[in-house]
Amino acid sequence: ITFNLVMFPMFILGVNGMPRRIADPYVYQLFAPLQPLNQFMTISAYVLFASQLIFAANFIYSLFKGKRAEANAWQANTLEWCAASSPPLRHGNFETIPTVYRGPYEYSSPEVDEDWLPQNRPLQPERPKAPTRRAVPAPGSE
Repeated sequence: ITFNLVMFPMFILGVNGMPRRIADPYVYQLFAPLQPLNQFMTISAYVLFASQLIFAANFIYSLFKGKRAEANAWQANTLEWCAASSPPLRHGNFETIPTVYRGPYEYSSPEVDEDWLPQNRPLQPERPKAPTRRAVPAPGSE
């Protein structure tokens, strides 16, 4: 937002005839009414710079003191999340080539407990099923 508050008024100044490359445009009386717009742009530029300082401080803090992300932070199913964070020096992304068991878009499989199932993980062994009871008709209902 503040970027637009800095740049859009420059278009307005240009439409009003303000030259770009002049040391002191307010020597000319023609541009005196545009002074408040230049002051507004300056204040907006300071706000933009201050917001970037907040971003930079947060970035540096997170870099050194922030919580480490998991290997698959978003619990994605695709193979790129199975690669090591720093891949081996030889060609390829994996130490060993992964075995693919399913497509990348298989979500919430009923065969597993989690809501996500990576492509390279085999299905869990089947859980024992609860015994089923057979319905017995009530006496006299036949």
